Amino acid sequence: MGTDATPTDAEAACFEAGIKFGSLYHQFAGAPISPDSAPSLARAMEESIENQPHCTAVTVDVDTEALASAVASSSADYTELTGRFLEVEIVIDYEDREVVARMEMEDGYPLMRLASVRDVRRDGA
Repeated sequence: MGTDATPTDAEAACFEAGIKFGSLYHQFAGAPISPDSAPSLARAMEESIENQPHCTAVTVDVDTEALASAVASSSADYTELTGRFLEVEIVIDYEDREVVARMEMEDGYPLMRLASVRDVRRDGA
């Protein structure tokens, strides 16, 4: 190989964001959720993912109107958690790079994407 294959700090930070989203989504998808349990499940998701390396903040917002509608049309008092009920923001701080990634519904699909990648050097350089 004639090229340097070492990832940049920005690329590594983006990779970390992807790992966090994969963990968040696949760890909690399918969990029983109701309008009453939504706030505590959102907090559990945030706190769980914030434990991971380089993760400085996680915000999970549950679309309680969509959730209540799904529960109302069900024979149970709860439904399964899916991406259609969630808006998520994850902030990664890796070396001198900050990555913000978001998951939002787009055309009926929970799309995860990079919102920003920026240099946050703290040494004044």
